[in-house]
Amino acid sequence: MNTLTIPLIGGLLIGFSVVLAYAVFGKIAGISGITWQATVQLRRFRLSSTWPWLFLIGLPLGGLLSHTFFDLPNPSQPSTSLWLIIVSGFLVGFGSKLGNGCTSGHGICGVSRFSRRSFVATIIFILTGMITTETMQYVGTL
Repeated sequence: MNTLTIPLIGGLLIGFSVVLAYAVFGKIAGISGITWQATVQLRRFRLSSTWPWLFLIGLPLGGLLSHTFFDLPNPSQPSTSLWLIIVSGFLVGFGSKLGNGCTSGHGICGVSRFSRRSFVATIIFILTGMITTETMQYVGTL
């Protein structure tokens, strides 16, 4: 299979799910917002809507199915410590809440709606990722 086919199919499926979530539920398909909705339901001990849970379950299930169906290699284990991964996860979650969205909400859904705030947020996400990557590579060489 062509190396561009799988990313193309993935992009089309992401685009379709974004349009479907907005058309059917009137919701933006940002992962941090959907996760927040699901955790609020957990804290209230009441499942008011099943769609956030189905969306979240579909994320790892889609990855598992695509790896199985397309016979893709499994990702390698991260070489960083578990604590660094946990702290990074909390920082990303905090930043998502602070920025009123994550890369999927702003970068895919917001930019496609021509939201100025999402354009700015996406540029900041990309620059921060680049700076962090370069910093971590530099620190790793010390």
